Amino acid sequence: MEQWQKSLENALTDASELAEMFRLSEETVRRVASVFPFRITRYYLSLIRAKGDPIYRQCVPDERELQESGDLMDDPLGEEDLTPAPCVVHRYPDHCLLLVSNCCACYCRFCTRKRKFRTPMCVDDSSVRRGIEYIASNPAIHDVLVSGGDPLLLETDHLEDILRRLRAIGHVDFIRIGTRTPCVLPERINRRLVSMLKKYHPLYINVHFNHPDEITPESAAALTRLADAGIPLGSQTVLLRGVNDDPEVIRSLMRKLLSVRVKPYYLFQSDLIYGTEHFRTPLSVGLDIMKRLRGWTSGMAVPHFAIDLPCGGGKVPLVPDYLEKVEGRVYTFRNFRGVPYRYPDIEE
Repeated sequence: MEQWQKSLENALTDASELAEMFRLSEETVRRVASVFPFRITRYYLSLIRAKGDPIYRQCVPDERELQESGDLMDDPLGEEDLTPAPCVVHRYPDHCLLLVSNCCACYCRFCTRKRKFRTPMCVDDSSVRRGIEYIASNPAIHDVLVSGGDPLLLETDHLEDILRRLRAIGHVDFIRIGTRTPCVLPERINRRLVSMLKKYHPLYINVHFNHPDEITPESAAALTRLADAGIPLGSQTVLLRGVNDDPEVIRSLMRKLLSVRVKPYYLFQSDLIYGTEHFRTPLSVGLDIMKRLRGWTSGMAVPHFAIDLPCGGGKVPLVPDYLEKVEGRVYTFRNFRGVPYRYPDIEE
């Protein structure tokens, strides 16, 4: 057993231990966990500075997860209706999602697949093989995002078998992996894993960080190993109330990500997931954050702010409105400082 597997085995999953650690009601923890189980790696647990802080909120069960809300859904992105083969979600014409794991190192309390906690998806060799066969039979698919669960929690040889089969499909131009392990279980990014991954270029990895406190020497070292292997890294961040719904927090996070060679990619509005109403922020909050980023920090540090539309509508970008008025062919914009500038358009 590798060290990361021992760490995973030692993760906190006991309700009484968690309740004692943070002076919680054990009954409440058990009640929430019976619907949405929890698992917290000891490493990620060590990042909590105080009860209720941004790290705590992301991983510790909260009784508000059981509150009803008419706007929220079990499957907000309509993935179940976009599954033409086992383990495949095919929403866009030229790329698809391949789910290869039903396990995560930490169960994020805002996870868009919280429904899978209650009815875990069947991910076995047979279902993954059938999913890959579907991809192979669809020449329009050029990009495959390998996700789950977390793909990097598969044993290295198992993950390599999946990547090898995908790379053998001639029309698959590149492969992406979505993972949270550099954030919550950085020791998983060991030399053996990285040596394997670098054999399957062009390969991209999207990591998931939500707060500057998650960028630690350990996570930075994990990201460095991936970047040194020539793997382009992008980040996906979810906008969460009480975690990062503040321009300064997001600005700090994006700068820190760039410092460890991760390009900010998406800042997501929280999905309409059952049990996450307390994490939701108004759209105006995200738009204001984007206004405080554009022009005030490097363009490299500015992600796309996006909503993944309900019922399978797909991602749409949201941007602040800089256009003030149009007079004939003259457009007036306000820049990041709020100063108006006139731009003469060319006639059609």
